[in-house]
Amino acid sequence: MNGGYSWGRRATRGDELRMAEPGAAGRDPEAVSRFVESFAAQLVDAGMQRMAARVFAALLSSDAGALTSAELGEQLQVSPAAVSGAVRYLSQVHMVSREREPGSRRERYRVHSDQWYEAITNRDAVLKRWEQTLRAGVDSLGAESPGGRRMAETLAFFEFLEGELTKLMERWRVERARTFGGA
Repeated sequence: MNGGYSWGRRATRGDELRMAEPGAAGRDPEAVSRFVESFAAQLVDAGMQRMAARVFAALLSSDAGALTSAELGEQLQVSPAAVSGAVRYLSQVHMVSREREPGSRRERYRVHSDQWYEAITNRDAVLKRWEQTLRAGVDSLGAESPGGRRMAETLAFFEFLEGELTKLMERWRVERARTFGGA
């Protein structure tokens, strides 16, 4: 068994590292696969692209939190191109990062323990752009017109959401440090 994964391939240095991790050898590959597909399906239902959801769930469930394109392709039974497209999307939304495998030209894709925090806080720039556009919409439509009032209400919602997210993320930093240690 290759670090808990039985994909029928030759062991690599990455497998050796995963095998050294606590609990890796006791994993049931079928149960892991069922979890990955189940969680990915829920992410798809929430609006994420299907392949990106599968790659993200596979990375999140891996002991190392990082896999190569080949490892992801073998686990998910997909092409390198499918993995590449999914990783490009996940990188753009700050849910994974790319890193070089030591002593190799291969890239590994990694999720971080704070990936949800990063993904949410990076939405701040999107909210600000939407607010600017909505302000222009209110001005264009006229604040007293029915459309202008809807735009103003939408703008107020996003301004409220932005302020609440800032407070919520600060509370999460405190909770995370208390629960899991570190900064």
